Amino acid sequence: MTSKEAEENAPWRVHFFRRERGGDLSEAVPAMGFLKSVPSGVAAKIQAVLEAVAEAPPPSFSGGGMWKAMRGDMAGFYEVCVQGSDANYRLLCLLDRHADDLGGSSIICVYGFSKPKRQSASGRDYRQARKYREEFERTRNVLS
Repeated sequence: MTSKEAEENAPWRVHFFRRERGGDLSEAVPAMGFLKSVPSGVAAKIQAVLEAVAEAPPPSFSGGGMWKAMRGDMAGFYEVCVQGSDANYRLLCLLDRHADDLGGSSIICVYGFSKPKRQSASGRDYRQARKYREEFERTRNVLS
């Protein structure tokens, strides 16, 4: 195996987008705030999916319905999809294969939200995620 092949098959890093400094983690690190707000079983499932995707790594991970590429206005995002007893939970992530500034290929967790089962996500949630993506692309701030 060449060094390039080894690099392509190496586990990816998982980071959480961090906004400009702030005291409240739910505001300073939106995806982490989301994970702290959901039932512990849901958070554990989301974490397990993230770990599986990072180990695969992402281009090779099929997802089984729990990891999906988004389309349309949300193209470029990937979502971890977990069902709870009361709602569906979504963690929106970005992939960066050439993230030398982040230590290598990375999954960046940007924003999360929940929605009632069998209902569409709110346009407000998608707008917020795109806003955070723009901020991440500008600042490249993460909490590892």
